[in-house]
This record gives sequence, C-alpha cells and structure tokens, in this order.
Amino acid sequence: MKLADRIAIVTGAAKGMGRDICLTLAREGAHLTLAAREPAPLEALAREVEAIGRRALVVPTDVTDEPAVERMVARARATFGRIDILVNAAGITGPIETPVWEIKADDFDQVIAVNLRGTFLPTKHVLPGMIQQRSGKIVNISGTSGLRGYKNRAAYSSSKWALRGFTRTVALEAGPYNVNDKLCREKARKRGWTPERVYQEYVDEMALKRVTIAQDIANAVLFLVSDEASNMTGQSVTVDGGWDV
Repeated sequence: MKLADRIAIVTGAAKGMGRDICLTLAREGAHLTLAAREPAPLEALAREVEAIGRRALVVPTDVTDEPAVERMVARARATFGRIDILVNAAGITGPIETPVWEIKADDFDQVIAVNLRGTFLPTKHVLPGMIQQRSGKIVNISGTSGLRGYKNRAAYSSSKWALRGFTRTVALEAGPYNVNDKLCREKARKRGWTPERVYQEYVDEMALKRVTIAQDIANAVLFLVSDEASNMTGQSVTVDGGWDV
C-alpha cells in the first residue's frame, strides 16, 4: 500500500471529490480525520473508512473559523500522534452567471472565505507539526477557473487563481523542512448537474471525449501525497480530460 499507516486530514470530506479522496486514501492505508460542516455524512463516511480497516476521526468543522480549525487539527494530532497529509478539498462555487457589477459583496466575501481562507487556516495549523517532524504533504484542490478568466464567475475564479500563489508560497517556505505543497486543478462534472445538451457540449470540449469524475481527482491526489511525488512541490497538476490543451 502506498500510504500504509499515514495520517491524513481531508476537509470538504462529506461529499463529492472530498469523499472519494478519503476512500481512496483509506484503501491505500491512510487513517483519516474527516472535516466538513455537517456531521451526519461524515459519520456515514467514517463507517465506510472503518469497514476498509482504517481509523476515522469525525470533526465537524467550519474551515473559515480559525478556533474551529485549530481544535480540529489538535484533535487529529492528539488522536493519531502526528499529521502526514492535508488535503484541502473544501470549496464553494458562489454566484455564477452573474457579472461583477451585480455580485453582492457578502457573496463575494463568502467564496473567498471558504476557498482561500478555508485553505489557509488548515495549512497554517498543520505546518508547525509537519515542520517539527520534517515531513508532510499538502494538496490544495483548485479548478480550471484558476487557469483562465471566467465570464460571470469573478468570485470563484479569483479564489482559484489566489490558490496558485498561496500554494507556491507555502512550497517555498516549507520546502526546507521537507514539506511539499501542490495544487490539483479539476474540471469534474456529473451527469444530471446540467441539462443533457450542456453536458454533451462539455464532453465535446474534452480531448479525451469523456467527462472527468471525482475518482479521477482522487487518483491524482493519491499520487501527489505518495512517496512517488516527494520531489514535486509548488506545482499544479490539471485533471480535465484535455480541456485546456
């Protein structure tokens, strides 16, 4: 197994990509702290992780709340003794199909809070332990909105562009302590999220002519937190079926 007895925290763990990432890491041997706002889906996920034979700690957490994040990290460290991996998968889309001049300031602030502050806070609080143990892997989940300008998605696109700068800065600061930080960009979709015609247009844009699913992202994250990627840091990996070629 690639992650035998490694200790991981995954934010945004309750559903979607976060959930698939948790199960993928567990199958490869990791024990997990599951963080998201709602406890019920986390408890259900914990049972699945435990059925695989791994330990799971459920800590309902608002990633924009620093005391809550600090408590979550402290509980993870107290339970497992250390933290080897952090996957920042919490995120929201916010207002879409809305031009800049119509976005409410509170809506813009919420997207930045969850997507950027919600990556900064867990990273801030796991790094002292990783630096002390002189090892650690951090992966921040972004999106292809951090590759281009996106009409009518100013809040989301801004937050994802900002993650690139944050990731590269952490890589420089933590690198001397054998801690690496990487960005995984995704363009995942699921049939039923959009009208069938729009879904098919989306698939037609892909070089591989197939949609990217959450498991594709989970597979990439597994590689990025494994020893095989130990000489990668500050880099961005895009999993989009060839949309951006």
